[in-house]
Amino acid sequence: VQLQASGGGLVQAGGSLRLSCAASGRTFSRYSMGWFRQAPGKEREFVAVIKWGDGFTRYGDSVKGRFTISRDSAKNTVYLTMNSLKPEDTAVYSCAARQSALVTTALRSYPYWGQGTLVTVSS
Repeated sequence: VQLQASGGGLVQAGGSLRLSCAASGRTFSRYSMGWFRQAPGKEREFVAVIKWGDGFTRYGDSVKGRFTISRDSAKNTVYLTMNSLKPEDTAVYSCAARQSALVTTALRSYPYWGQGTLVTVSS
């Protein structure tokens, strides 16, 4: 499984960004795809997850109502659309995959990881 994250950058508070995670190497219909982030000096935390098969989603409390995870099966790509960004959203965002239809927020449950993409939100 190969995961390639992209779309990070510098944005002002209140702005929006869309991250992409291009997946390859498998048929992902029975996978769950997650986004995690790690801010400077902090532990990696769960952001959002989507079940590839039925599109079920779950979000971390700090991003509910602002972030949306989605997938495009034709492109084998998962997206994280981030609105109303705050300086505290500044972090390296990474996508991850696990071969399971069960949704989990535990990063240890994800064996496949892409490289991170940096999101910086200025105040």
